[in-house]
Amino acid sequence: MVYFDNYGLPLGRHGLEAVAEYYNASLQWRGELPVVNGKRLDERQRKGIVETVERGFSDGLKPEPWQTDTCIGDWHYNRARFTRHYYVPAHSVIQRLVDVVSKNGNLMLNIPQRGDGSIDSDERQILTDIAAWMKVNGEAIFDTRPWRTYGEGPTTVVGGMHGEGDARPWTGRDIRFTTKGRTLYAFALDWPEDGRMVIDALKPQAGRVEAVELLGGGTLGFRQTEAGLVVSLPSERPVTTAPAIRLQGAGLV
Repeated sequence: MVYFDNYGLPLGRHGLEAVAEYYNASLQWRGELPVVNGKRLDERQRKGIVETVERGFSDGLKPEPWQTDTCIGDWHYNRARFTRHYYVPAHSVIQRLVDVVSKNGNLMLNIPQRGDGSIDSDERQILTDIAAWMKVNGEAIFDTRPWRTYGEGPTTVVGGMHGEGDARPWTGRDIRFTTKGRTLYAFALDWPEDGRMVIDALKPQAGRVEAVELLGGGTLGFRQTEAGLVVSLPSERPVTTAPAIRLQGAGLV
């Protein structure tokens, strides 16, 4: 990975030529393409390298792959985060991940290390919790593509860098979508208080839903009407946040 921690590309109009040279050289060296990141790119640059939105959000589904990079604390190790226990919790990281992936993005997460390269017990627990969620819901994240729309719900985000401090908490009514092959996945970014996922985007004209399963659970009851899809969730929760359902049917993907 090559990360340009500035705006646009260096070398002016020759920046993309330099990146192309690097891509070709890497293919010869290793047989693989590297990832090159830059910030606040123009339209042409976005087609050649990955735009990164530092500590921020996208307010919509982007046509080109993009990335956000953030941290559970500070970019460097701050002992007070450990002694006072105020890292960003695992459930917030997971919700952020789902939102980013649904919008054609990638989440790069920084885990600050002590001077000797170790991480503290709070950080280890956060990573353990993320891994437990991934074990259940990873199929709806890895190797997926966006759907027709990224999602729906009452919680809005402001696109652009450094907007994390103004973010509002996600709710069970905030829905995000991903796809893999002919399968559609839908996440509720939190557990719905009434035990139901209500998805406006899945009215009958969006495609016929024939089967719904909870990842880590089983087959779920549902009804699809002109008001949308209503899915009944079980009382037993396979994950603590952001449950994902697998939808099969005609015309969904």
